Amino acid sequence: MIVTIPGGTGMLGRDLARVLAAAGIEVRALASTTCDVRDRASVARQIAGADIVINCAAFTRVDDAETEREISQAVNVAGAGTVAACCAEQGIRMFHIGSDYVFDGESDRPYRENDATGPLSAYGTDKLDGEIAVLDALPTATVVRTQALFGVHGRHFVRAIMAACGRADEAVRVIEDQSTCPTYTGHLAVALQHLIAVECSGVVHASASGSCSWYELACAIAARTGSEWPIEAVPTSAYPTPARRPLNAVLDKSLYESLTGHCLPSWREGLDAYLEEAHSRIDA
Repeated sequence: MIVTIPGGTGMLGRDLARVLAAAGIEVRALASTTCDVRDRASVARQIAGADIVINCAAFTRVDDAETEREISQAVNVAGAGTVAACCAEQGIRMFHIGSDYVFDGESDRPYRENDATGPLSAYGTDKLDGEIAVLDALPTATVVRTQALFGVHGRHFVRAIMAACGRADEAVRVIEDQSTCPTYTGHLAVALQHLIAVECSGVVHASASGSCSWYELACAIAARTGSEWPIEAVPTSAYPTPARRPLNAVLDKSLYESLTGHCLPSWREGLDAYLEEAHSRIDA
């Protein structure tokens, strides 16, 4: 089996390539300079011969997407559709990484795959339009919505909090009224490995078990790293950002669990695994 990963040198792509290679799968992890999803000829050429394509290519700077509309739409919408169209032409099975930001956050329970969407931000709108473009071009594709990713190869909330606690001269202020499922990319990579082993199509949610607020996550980070710097809980209204975030972004993973027979580890286990991996890299 050959798995090709556009966006394969990003935070998730690198962990995915490592996990699949360790399972004996031939992996082609492609950088954006090698496989530009905005260039149809490039995509068609680079995915040729693959059995499965997992599209990890994305413009993920959520706040910047509010003003950088052209690149966000080119990558997250048109680019996603281009990958799907090329897979359709070549008879390749495709997985596409989606986002919890397609929801409005008003639900009083975790979001299921068939719940009504209602993105609050340009990024969320583009990710939703990207899902539609993928499934229009290739109805047999699988869109894997996930959320709040962190890993050793990228920039993310966990790393930002660790840095803030190391240099702050006052309490670190963190939002307490937004709930999510912080997901370690190493664990999501394994989840994707399980998904490619089963028959599936359409939308599937995959993220860490359990949920927490960003404030709870920040406190857990401080506790696990031995930081005694105070963390101050604040409401979303006290921390305005260019892009609006959903208050409840928790995803229901029942479908993933029924398809694969597996459950992703908890966000706390993910945090421990990330810190252990990050520490081992420093020691090395």
